[in-house]
Amino acid sequence: MLEKLFKLSENKTDVKTEVLAGVTTFMTMAYILAVNPSILSAAGMDSGAVFTATALAAFVGTLLMAVLANYPFALAPGMGLNAYFAYTVVIGMGYSWQYALTAVFAEGIIFIVLSMTNVREAIFNAIPRNLKSAVSVGIGLFIAFVGMQNAHIVIGGSTLIELFSLDGYNQVNGVEAAFSDVGITVLLAIIGVIITGILVIKNVKGNILWGILITWGLGIICQFAGLYVPNAEVGCYSLLPDFSNGLAIPSLSPIFCKLDFKGIFSLDFIVILFAFLFVDLFDTIGTLVGVSSKADMLDKDGKLPRIKGALLADAIATTAGAVLGTSTTTTFVESASGVSEGGRTGLTSVTTAILFGLSLFLSPIFLAIPSFATAPALIIVGLYMLTNVMNIDFSDMSEAIPCYICIIAMPFFYSISEGISMGIIAYVAFNLITGKAKEKKVSVLMYVLAVLFILKYIFL
Repeated sequence: MLEKLFKLSENKTDVKTEVLAGVTTFMTMAYILAVNPSILSAAGMDSGAVFTATALAAFVGTLLMAVLANYPFALAPGMGLNAYFAYTVVIGMGYSWQYALTAVFAEGIIFIVLSMTNVREAIFNAIPRNLKSAVSVGIGLFIAFVGMQNAHIVIGGSTLIELFSLDGYNQVNGVEAAFSDVGITVLLAIIGVIITGILVIKNVKGNILWGILITWGLGIICQFAGLYVPNAEVGCYSLLPDFSNGLAIPSLSPIFCKLDFKGIFSLDFIVILFAFLFVDLFDTIGTLVGVSSKADMLDKDGKLPRIKGALLADAIATTAGAVLGTSTTTTFVESASGVSEGGRTGLTSVTTAILFGLSLFLSPIFLAIPSFATAPALIIVGLYMLTNVMNIDFSDMSEAIPCYICIIAMPFFYSISEGISMGIIAYVAFNLITGKAKEKKVSVLMYVLAVLFILKYIFL
């Protein structure tokens, strides 16, 4: 039966290989179950409900990938996109998380339509390759910055931001934190970055997840030893899982189907929507092509067969995820870990999906993981995204300068969308003014986007 469903022999694989590959993929991306509730709760969302939505979105999306495309790729709410959702749209722009979910929902609907045609690939091809890489690099820096903030490694100060100190932290936040609460967590976060880095260098399977768990474990040891003392007044709580309600699945009701369609025809909404579209578009296709090339799945023309099914799975998962109550669901680059273990078919995805389903019953564990333990994951994921800087052509300054503007705008302006819009405006402007636009065949779409973003800055 499995042979008939997934064409195992045709793909030169077997059930054992596929199942092990699925477990490996889950291990490398299960950190999202701890990180996503931590990030989205900053936007005012219920962390327990977000955990359930995250696990369900991953389960549904990954299963769809198996059914619609028979590929060994896994999906879950994406890093970068969740940070944009919480820190830019909700905290930065001041919109409600319900409004942000509506933008994610609308993005998913648009992607479903685009995925059933060739438009999605056409849009992807219209954006210059260097700028695509710059977006990834900028998001990497932004995520790393968010991680350092969540762990209080960096805090506000006389130089805008500075390295953590107890006096500085207390002055900025108006509290009386001590080394036994906030101080020790900063030290644990730094140790966590070192541990995670060692695991990555050693190529340990599930290195990011293990980094989170080890850092959390060290925190628990510190709590038992009296080195860490919970202090609710400064946001430091007990690190022990709360099993008082057993292994019950947290209710989705606080965030389920909470879409807000008021003001969806405003220019602001279009900008937010486009930023989600832009990042998800490149993230998904880039991941699909990148992982597929590692697995030798591309055809002789360098294209991925059945890509429409894969894109459709991603689009439907995004729409379903928004209804469930989570940020954009996308294909995870961590799928490469399962592919490297020999995963070649949808059976790998089915295995990963089942594990995400089972993780619903482990919510007390994942929800007890503190932000200082998930911060190293954000910092290291930022490194992975930063590596795309090698794909930028710095020998051509008409390419390098717009990319540079795109990259630095994201962390410095604390906004992924600002980086994207400034990068596009700069790219069109520099190439148009220097007479290189015709030579580079700058697409009509780039001109349209540049004009729209300029109008946004003038009128908003």
